[in-house]
Amino acid sequence: MQDAVTTLIRNYDSTGRYLDGTAIDTLKSYFETGSARIQAAAVISANAAELVRAAGSRLFETVPELLRPGGNAYTTRRYAACLRDMDYYLRYGSYALVAGNTHVLDERVLQGLRETYNSLGVPIGSTVIGIQIMKDMIKEKVAEAGVADTSFIDQPFDYMLQELSEVSI
Repeated sequence: MQDAVTTLIRNYDSTGRYLDGTAIDTLKSYFETGSARIQAAAVISANAAELVRAAGSRLFETVPELLRPGGNAYTTRRYAACLRDMDYYLRYGSYALVAGNTHVLDERVLQGLRETYNSLGVPIGSTVIGIQIMKDMIKEKVAEAGVADTSFIDQPFDYMLQELSEVSI
């Protein structure tokens, strides 16, 4: 897994350049938000089960047809699989949050996920809704924990949302 620092240095090293003002600003931003990212990860870790359960409930209120016969979360097994997947997104999102880098999401979560979901008939649209709900809940919890600016939380979750969303060409 790469973090923001190793990725930045690798990119500059591969082109044989010294760190410039842009690189230094990127590093400063990463380190300035370090404590807040760690605090956010601690909040996520301490509240993971509650976040997944509540986000699942909100998702099923928003898209109730998922729980109806024929819906993708209709059986107990499918319901549990949905919550399991939401837990994966939450856990890997927290890793990317701490790293300040989304590479772990590509490596561990997103590669091939769209194809897998499509082949299994898992609705990607409702997955996107669930991740958005979770992101909003995380931002609320982290703000309640005393972090004033929670905008850094957007990066990993918005990245997952973007990668899973259908793109119209």
